[in-house]
Amino acid sequence: MATPTGPLHLAAAVDGVGQYEAPYYIELARLAEGGTLDFVTLDDTLGPPGDGQGRLDALAVLARVAPATERIGLVPTVTTTHTEPFHVSSAVATLDWVSRGRAGWTVEVSATEAEARLIGRRPAAPAAELWAEAGEVADVSARLWDSWEDDAEIRDTATGRFVDRDKLHYVDYEGTAFRVRGPAIVPRPPQGHPVVAVAATDPVTWDTAARHADVAYVRATDAGAAGRVRDELRRRAAAYGRDPGALTVLAALAVDLGDGERAAEPAPAQGPLTALDGAPPLYRGGPVDLADLIAGWQDAGAVDGFHITPVVPRRDLERFVNGTVALLQHRGLFRTFYPGTTLREHLGRPRPANRYARAREAAL
Repeated sequence: MATPTGPLHLAAAVDGVGQYEAPYYIELARLAEGGTLDFVTLDDTLGPPGDGQGRLDALAVLARVAPATERIGLVPTVTTTHTEPFHVSSAVATLDWVSRGRAGWTVEVSATEAEARLIGRRPAAPAAELWAEAGEVADVSARLWDSWEDDAEIRDTATGRFVDRDKLHYVDYEGTAFRVRGPAIVPRPPQGHPVVAVAATDPVTWDTAARHADVAYVRATDAGAAGRVRDELRRRAAAYGRDPGALTVLAALAVDLGDGERAAEPAPAQGPLTALDGAPPLYRGGPVDLADLIAGWQDAGAVDGFHITPVVPRRDLERFVNGTVALLQHRGLFRTFYPGTTLREHLGRPRPANRYARAREAAL
């Protein structure tokens, strides 16, 4: 593992099972924004009503949070399995417009029969098939975002022309599960392409993450394991012709800061994190020790940053921002202001060129 040359990136989940009021999510997003975190995430599920999850539609919630925040990125989970890619691309593009360029989305799949029966579209499929399809959704979404050139809108009331038809493009996409002609019904988003994130927590997800993601979340209980997954994802990204440095890899941690400064007492061979089946590793201890862990992993070149899920959302996010993040800022390891206005700028990623505009210009 090479020592990283880029800045530290931090993000946090603002999930709230049983929370149905906008002020709850706005409060947490503003708290994270006060710590200059790159973005917040909000989980979503296609689970049936009454399944005990109690989640609202993540895209709709963060669209409400957008006008109440200014700089922080907003990244909802979007399940691709039972949703048409045209609708996915339109909804994410709309969030990017509402937030003025701060949108992303975490790609997710639905592999349960219960969710398949709820939607009624088709039976559940194997995970590998679902993740391959999710990659196609990410691909066609990017094409739809490019189907409007940046200056396609004319809005000339005198002539009655709204768009320049020469700058709208058919994508004519045919995948294994769907065909999409296009163009999109939403103009090209402010970021060009909203940020794509994938929870690369299982090898079945790695190809989709390597090929399409801007951000990948990984799970590991030590820096060495995290670094090996990061190296593998970047190796695969390079094999797909991508710049491996364009993939930001964040370690996913559940964080319990309820014990204040009293450190956890794990088994010596286990390190400071506890492995949890099907969930991010759990850190339990104080904000200072967590800052040391983050700094140590970053210094070792294991990851580009961390995505934390507070065990008790209000309490642990506040202690993370006011304790851990403040200490990292004091040490000069994390920024104290946002470098730009868009999520891509927070991540140090350029705005992608429009593939159809480039092809049209090359043909002139």
